[in-house]
Amino acid sequence: MATFWQRLLGYATDLLLALVVWSPMEFAWRRFVLHEDRIDLVWDFHEKGNIIAMLLYWGHANYLGNGQTPGKWLARARAVSLTSERMGVWQSIERALGYGAAILEGGLGFAQFFWDRNRMCAQDRLAETIVVDLRKKSNEEEFHETSSAESACESRGL
Repeated sequence: MATFWQRLLGYATDLLLALVVWSPMEFAWRRFVLHEDRIDLVWDFHEKGNIIAMLLYWGHANYLGNGQTPGKWLARARAVSLTSERMGVWQSIERALGYGAAILEGGLGFAQFFWDRNRMCAQDRLAETIVVDLRKKSNEEEFHETSSAESACESRGL
């Protein structure tokens, strides 16, 4: 399972990238479509444009990356579906909505990581996913490597 710091790095990176994608689009919308002269860009989870940008960013990133957004790629982690081999469109959107649920709970949705035995947060529960650490080998691979090394040592009399 991915560590808390991996997940935090992935989320913070994705949030920054969502802002980078959202801000020029929001500016262009207000300037060229709404013809506003004074434009105040505000990132707030109560703004419709911000919610749409987050849903689009995280939904697309999860779907196209099969659970590995650019932030998770940087953190060497990946969200894995518990119900299918690949993250589907709806499951990716549910995961994006789960970030909103985690925030609406006053951050408690993220803090669930610390007491859940599977390290699941609100977005994981909603989308039926877990986040795995891609840096670590699975226990089975480690067991086979250890067994192979031990048997090699025994055959050499070490």
